Order: sequence, then C-alpha cells, then structure tokens
Amino acid sequence: MTQRLIACHECDLLHRMQPLPEKSKARCSRCRAVLYAHHPQSLDRSLACAITGLLLLFISNIYPFLSLESQGTILETTLITGTIILSQQSMAGVALLVLLTSMLVPCMMLAALVYVLWPIRRGYRLPASRHVFRLALCLRPWSMTEVFLLGILVSVVKLAKMATIIPGTALFSFLALVFVLAAVGAFLDPHGIWAKMDEWR
Repeated sequence: MTQRLIACHECDLLHRMQPLPEKSKARCSRCRAVLYAHHPQSLDRSLACAITGLLLLFISNIYPFLSLESQGTILETTLITGTIILSQQSMAGVALLVLLTSMLVPCMMLAALVYVLWPIRRGYRLPASRHVFRLALCLRPWSMTEVFLLGILVSVVKLAKMATIIPGTALFSFLALVFVLAAVGAFLDPHGIWAKMDEWR
C-alpha cells in the first residue's frame, strides 16, 4: 500500500497521513499548524449543503431581491439587477466581477461538488472527477457572496432615508446561501474525498 504524504501549509514539512479518531485534528510536528481533520459524515454533509446551495441560488435568481417604495411607486430589483445597472454605467469590468463572485463562481463550485460527491456517495466515479474536484477547490476562495451581501446591506441603510425598503424572498434565500457556503467549507474534507476517489478508479 502506498504511503500517503502531506506537506504542511505553513512550513512545508512532510508528514505521513494516518487515520484519525472522529472530530480530531492532525498538527504539524514543527509549527503545530493544522494539517487535516476528521469530520464525521463529511461526504454526506458536504453533498447535502451543495445541493441546498444550488436550490437557494436558484430561488435567489427567480424571486425579487428588494423592492423600493417611494411616493406610491414600487420598484422591484432582482439579484442580476445590480450587474445590469453597472454595465449600463460603463463599468463592465466591475459588473463582470460582481457577476462572477456572487453568482457564477458559487454556482460552478456547488455544481462541481455535486458532480463529484453524488457518484462517490452512490459507489462510483464519473469521468474527469479529479479535474472537476480540483476546480471546485480552486473556486472556493473566489466565492464572495458574503462581501456582495454586505455591500447590499450598506446600500439598503443609505437608501432607507429616501424610500421604504421591502425585503424580498431572494434576499432571505441569498442570506441562507451565505451560511450554506460557510457550512460547505467547514464540512468538506478534501483529503477524504481524494481517498474515496482512489477507491473507485
């Protein structure tokens, strides 16, 4: 059996990977940084969160995000409205960045995780699973839904003096999505997923 090695992310010291008890962590013998952890039911929880995230993202895009009521007029906005307005104001680069980090990247990451984790849960592996999982890991730092939501909340505070703000279904769905993405990051065990993929060559 091939001995699996892992390099410390802080000091690059190589360690042999050993099975861990539940809810325990392996630390670097030199700098004490966390190398990897054992999360019970990591696969099931990560898959459940990824599917939930895709559903929440779908809901966030089909329902109104915010409604502005001023002088008897109600203006409904959706999640894509901000991107459209930015592009119309000659800020196409910013609009593209917002579109990528708040919608496309989270969607691609969650879809990639479902593509990899669902078959493994069923006992097989789809073609190019390694590349897709590597893509999902690379996309994780670029999913900035919490930054987008924070910007929305700042705008709402400023607009509250000029109009009545009516939160829509999509706002609550997007807020839940932020917590679901955080849960994916907490539950996902990349080392365990790689090991599972090695079992189904």
